[in-house]
Amino acid sequence: MLPAIPAAVNPISSAAPGIAPGAASPPAADAATPAPFADLLTDAVGQVNALEDQAQTAVVGLMTGTGVDVHQAMIATQKASMAFELALAMRNKAVAAYEQVIGMQF
Repeated sequence: MLPAIPAAVNPISSAAPGIAPGAASPPAADAATPAPFADLLTDAVGQVNALEDQAQTAVVGLMTGTGVDVHQAMIATQKASMAFELALAMRNKAVAAYEQVIGMQF
């Protein structure tokens, strides 16, 4: 049989100092305010654009012979390609969902 875990070590049975056991803990400031969906989309498009720029830089470096290896250029182009395909699939799903909502009759 295993010995019991002391309350000071057991994160499940111990509460934070100043909070009564069983009371709800206050939400974190960041957790209470979720990021707007538009900001998430803007960040995602920006990341895809950054990957495209990195791929272009790697290919130009490969072609000019400035120290970029073939495998580095291929990895950069594949990352950019996969990111673009994911963004395209997300856009297609969003358009399909929009069309489905528009087609609903109330």
